[in-house]
Amino acid sequence: NIRVNCICPGSTHTPMLRNEAHQLGKPEEQFLAESAQRPLQRVGCPEEIAQAALYLASDASLFVTGIALVVDGGGLAGSR
Repeated sequence: NIRVNCICPGSTHTPMLRNEAHQLGKPEEQFLAESAQRPLQRVGCPEEIAQAALYLASDASLFVTGIALVVDGGGLAGSR
C-alpha cells in the first residue's frame, strides 16, 4: 500500500527562479517574461505547486500511483 508519485513543477516564482536569471546573466524582468511564455502566460506561484502536493496527499488521490504530475501552466504541452 505504498503509492509513489512525482510532482514536476515548471517555472515558479521563487528566489530560485530569480537566481537562475542572475546565473544566466539575464535581466530578471526579461527572464521572468520569457519564463511566462506558456499557454497560461505566467509563471506559477509556490501555492499552486503546494496544491498539487496536497491533492496527492489527500484521499482524493487514493487510487493514483506511478504518475508524474506536471504542474507547469501548460509549458510542456505547449512545447514544440
